Amino acid sequence: MKTTHRDDDLKSNHVTPVGGNVFADLGFTPDQAKAMLMDADASIAKSQKLKQEAATAIAHWMKSEKLTQLAASEILEVSRPRISDLVNAKLGRFSLDTLVSMLLRTGKNVELVIH
Repeated sequence: MKTTHRDDDLKSNHVTPVGGNVFADLGFTPDQAKAMLMDADASIAKSQKLKQEAATAIAHWMKSEKLTQLAASEILEVSRPRISDLVNAKLGRFSLDTLVSMLLRTGKNVELVIH
């Protein structure tokens, strides 16, 4: 069964301003909203740190193996421009999952610990 939407259903009636708290805008109490925003920010920071560590490990592997970007792209099964993005720390273009897959292709062991 195909679902149809009216254009009005897809339009947002509110946009949280930069520096605002989306959790407060969703109706949580100020204390709850502040705690939720802090938790979200901490989770994002951890994810970014993991991505940076993964990218650094891949770049070090490339250097230690004396690999060109093209050679690394073939081993890691990605395009050469993806390797360029990685080397130039354009980490917003990578998911953590993609970086872990690339690390595994380097022969490194990867452990993800969730607390």
